[in-house]
Amino acid sequence: YDLDRDGLKIYTTIDSRMQRYAEEAQREYLKQLQREFNAQWRGKNPFKGKEMENILREGIRRSDRYRALSEEGLSEDEITENFNTPTKMNIFSWRGNIDTVMKPIDSVKYYKMILRNAVMSMEPKTGYVRAWVGGIDFENFKYDQVKMGTRQVGSTAKPFTYAVAIDNGYSPCYSVPNEPVTFPDFNNYTPRAYNPIPGYLTLKKALAHSQNYITAYMMKQVGPTAVATLTKRMGITSEVPAYPSICLGAFDASLYDMVGAYSTFVNHGVWNEPTYLLRIEDRNGALLYESRPKVVVALNEQTAYVMTNMLKGTVEQGTGSRLRWKYNLTNPIGGKTGTTQNNSDGWFIGITPELVTGVWTGAEDRAIHFSSTRYGEGANSALPIFGLYMQKVYKDK
Repeated sequence: YDLDRDGLKIYTTIDSRMQRYAEEAQREYLKQLQREFNAQWRGKNPFKGKEMENILREGIRRSDRYRALSEEGLSEDEITENFNTPTKMNIFSWRGNIDTVMKPIDSVKYYKMILRNAVMSMEPKTGYVRAWVGGIDFENFKYDQVKMGTRQVGSTAKPFTYAVAIDNGYSPCYSVPNEPVTFPDFNNYTPRAYNPIPGYLTLKKALAHSQNYITAYMMKQVGPTAVATLTKRMGITSEVPAYPSICLGAFDASLYDMVGAYSTFVNHGVWNEPTYLLRIEDRNGALLYESRPKVVVALNEQTAYVMTNMLKGTVEQGTGSRLRWKYNLTNPIGGKTGTTQNNSDGWFIGITPELVTGVWTGAEDRAIHFSSTRYGEGANSALPIFGLYMQKVYKDK
């Protein structure tokens, strides 16, 4: 079939207004965040050291220019000379594309320092995806970071461990000492914590404030196999090894899978496969394709209810509280922030009764990241886009 000529009718679940609001929220906040990111690197060379030199070399080899020059039969030395010769080009900027003259090697460095972002919003009851923003600018960055891209998920994985604990009879009010935990059967693995709150904390408060020690304690009680099994059952399709470190998100997953998994909490424990394509008809109305999404009872309904309540604690008193005081969202809302090692990835997945929305922010390469957690944490790099998006959605009557 030819998309331009054959009169196909393609029906999607995307809501054009929500799609527009998600794109607007992304653009509004990423402009500001990029300025903060640039300020942290001003006067420094981010491409010093062997790892960064390898990243730059790979970036050159993956570029369209390199492939074109290689196909013309140029040698490596000739290609290197070309990349170091100033030339006219059009480059992306948050103010609009810019015509400039620069060395192609400098354009590769420039693009490596551009922050990337993805947003997906779906209805938990139907699995229908209402907004899908795969990247910051399709003209310049055609890679889809919603479904194709996987990144380390950080603390957004913690609810999977707590869900297993709740399913095994633990209460959100159960108190645990907030102190280091060691796993003797796994080479004495001892998770580290960032700003631990001293004393005993309830499980609900520990999740709300994203406390590593208590998450690790619960992992020790329920075991990594149970957590990995539930994580997969809730729709994570990438590899989730049965190691204690998965309680802190030491595995990669797509935004698509993570939003689908969180929808299970809102939808009474039932996972609906995220659906964005409903059906395709030819010019005569004959059905060529119809979606048949999977449905899985992944979680006990009572456990899902308790987890939804615990995720609300993140917004009421924890790492997501700025949704209340800064973005003035007063509706029923919960969620979880996530920040990976070295602030390489910032996540926020927000839940409401009608929408589950996930946001990821980071650079193309994990080695390029914020130097400060204040800016790189999910509460600052991803949550604000969710806040702006929801403001726009609720403003639309």
